[in-house]
Amino acid sequence: MTDDETPLERERRAKAERLRGEGREPYPWSFVGRVPSDDVRLRCSTLAPGEEAPGEPVRVAGRLKAFRVHGKTAFGDLEDRAGTIQLLLRADSMDAGEFERWLRDLDPGDIVGADGVPAVSKRGEPSVHVRAITLLAKAIAPPPEKFHGLQDVEERLRRRYLDLLASPETRALFRARSQLVREMRQYLDAAQFLEVETPVLLPVAGGAAATPFVTHSRYLDADVPLRISLELPLKRLLVGGLERVYELGRAFRNEDMDTTHSPEFTELEAYWAYADYHDMRRLVEGLFGHLAERVRPLLPDSAAAQQAARDFTPPFATVDFVDELERRSGIRDLLAKGVDELRELARGIGSTVPDRSGPGVFLDKLFEHYVEPHLERLTFVVDHPSVTTPLAKRHRSKPGRVERFEMFYRGFELGNAYTELNDPDEQERRFREQLGGPGGDAYAYDADFVRALRHGMPPATGIGVGVDRVIMGLTGTASIKDVILFPLVRPR
Repeated sequence: MTDDETPLERERRAKAERLRGEGREPYPWSFVGRVPSDDVRLRCSTLAPGEEAPGEPVRVAGRLKAFRVHGKTAFGDLEDRAGTIQLLLRADSMDAGEFERWLRDLDPGDIVGADGVPAVSKRGEPSVHVRAITLLAKAIAPPPEKFHGLQDVEERLRRRYLDLLASPETRALFRARSQLVREMRQYLDAAQFLEVETPVLLPVAGGAAATPFVTHSRYLDADVPLRISLELPLKRLLVGGLERVYELGRAFRNEDMDTTHSPEFTELEAYWAYADYHDMRRLVEGLFGHLAERVRPLLPDSAAAQQAARDFTPPFATVDFVDELERRSGIRDLLAKGVDELRELARGIGSTVPDRSGPGVFLDKLFEHYVEPHLERLTFVVDHPSVTTPLAKRHRSKPGRVERFEMFYRGFELGNAYTELNDPDEQERRFREQLGGPGGDAYAYDADFVRALRHGMPPATGIGVGVDRVIMGLTGTASIKDVILFPLVRPR
């Protein structure tokens, strides 16, 4: 017992102790043989009001959401993963004294099991006519409806279990997320990609310009960064002869938190030997179209999800990075401008990135300011300046560009793909240019990756997709924290 327990909580705790004193365990070990509530509703579907189903009795179990007493009859709403079923308790249908005992002992929020017969109440409600009740977990704290802090958004995120208890919509959202992630896997499996696992702890955190979280290995007596990307280990597998690979896992970046950024996030990365970014675009269009079809039945009552399903159905819009940025900003000859001029342009829109940043950083900030807010529909942004992208292959027909595309929706990025750079000398040169140039401290030089490329990596394409952001888009959710079960939040 804690010092801050309420009188109601002390009363519920006393009930649990009294049950123990009577030889009835308020937290038993199991409840075997239960069926989901939708099985009961199905058996009730052919019954008239007041009728009971013939045949075997049933066992159901779940959380008691409400309890109403009318003389010698009581009604309870029992919720399980399949929905809600009514419990119908009558004093004359239970052992002597059991009816009064359960009226005294049960509270909303308790986990209970019930044995009884499928029946339809006189008002036409599918029910279980209860013969026996088993308390499976006494809820000391009241249900979320009485927890006033649940209206606080931060508190909902800190205590996601209360948000789930209180909100069927939240439960439906996370069930949909789980199914959509499963669909991503199944789609890539069907395209003959092999799911693999690569390390979270790495000697070098490469594959992106981001600050890593760092932990310490006592055995190695060395600091070890957590991965900021899945890219470089997966491309090593292409060198090793695994021609189509993907990973769906966590990545970590020690950076800001906002509506589209979380320091811990789920990433999907896939790499495909002997293909280029045109092939990857067709794969992504097929994947998004497939997810759009799946989200419709998963969230049928969500207008936002139904609209997203339409938005995620190909074909998608396409804009050229440089052409669109010049059109929106009025700036001409962007690729001819030096770092000092780009810095001044970025400062002119209020960018606060360090002065020593490279030209690619300033171009990205200009694009973020002038173009991204206008990318409301799902859009492919293609053919970026080479200074923005050290791991992509140069464009085969556009000087100063690389073969790259990003996907944007509602103003935020969903993913990023390249025709991969596989020339080891060119890769080493680009790494060293970034390390030695302005803002080079944002990048890590992975010497072993260059060494791997020297053994020969086939022509390839690859993609990284922010899974949380895709789920945001598909479900019409406003914040990344709302699609992560346990997001990191500020301390109280």
